[in-house]
Amino acid sequence: MQLTSKQVGILEMSSAMVLSGFIGFFVVESEQPIWNVIFFRCLFGASGLALYCLWRGFLRPWPFTGKQILIAMMAAVALVFNWVLLFSAFSYASISLSTVVYNTQPFFLLLLGAIIFGEKIEFKKLPWFVSAFIGIVLIIDVNMSDLGGEQQLIGFAMALGAAVLYALNTLLTKRLAGVRPEVIALLNTLVGIVILLPMANFSILPEHALNWSYLLILGLVHTCLMYILMYSSYQKLPITIIAILAFLYPAVAILVDYFVYQENLTLLQWLGIVAVLLSVTGLNLGWSLSRMSIQQTAAGVSHSSKGR
Repeated sequence: MQLTSKQVGILEMSSAMVLSGFIGFFVVESEQPIWNVIFFRCLFGASGLALYCLWRGFLRPWPFTGKQILIAMMAAVALVFNWVLLFSAFSYASISLSTVVYNTQPFFLLLLGAIIFGEKIEFKKLPWFVSAFIGIVLIIDVNMSDLGGEQQLIGFAMALGAAVLYALNTLLTKRLAGVRPEVIALLNTLVGIVILLPMANFSILPEHALNWSYLLILGLVHTCLMYILMYSSYQKLPITIIAILAFLYPAVAILVDYFVYQENLTLLQWLGIVAVLLSVTGLNLGWSLSRMSIQQTAAGVSHSSKGR
């Protein structure tokens, strides 16, 4: 049976999002300092991406101009420190909740676009900002009278910081028109190697093959393969399907947290998760709350008229 381009894209995007949901597990189980984790993710990821780009001929001719290489370097720095903050968040807050908070990236993308490039934020998108903010407040369901509450707040703050940096990376990457995303990902990992090399602690490298395998998987699977699948799917799918499939990322992270680490969430936190994910989807798909309200009212009037 021959799959259509759209069906292939759905499989690619779904696979990439499922893989994303397991990142926190491999970070935690590697039992390495965050700087080491990201350094080896970049090292192994760069190796895989370099081989792929050479095989596909993406590096000939050299794809970057003088101005583009500067923008690409800035984007890479933002992405690397985004990983630093997100992976650090897993040490303070649960993987699932950190991931959901991190998924507020689209809101920061709009805000930074307005601040840096003067792009206007449409009025119909503002209610989704409010809804996402309420969701974050519900997720941060912590008791500030104990240390655990303060630890969670630190984790959530790191996840929000990571979301801001990822949004900045996205804005900068959008200015690299004509450069293949796989090549941009390769440059990101190469810059990461340079940045993180002085910070990596090689005196406490993993002692067991299993821990090394976690780092290898983070680099080759969750960086090289995942980015190739994700970027390939973007060329085959409309934004509506991409936005819906993006739900798989936090959903898998929540399941991993529940089954592996027995992380139980409160009712308020579940409501917060729903509010954040619904807000992100509404923002991505351009839903208008006022228009939805009008349509529902009109439908109710029509139904009432038919009943009479």
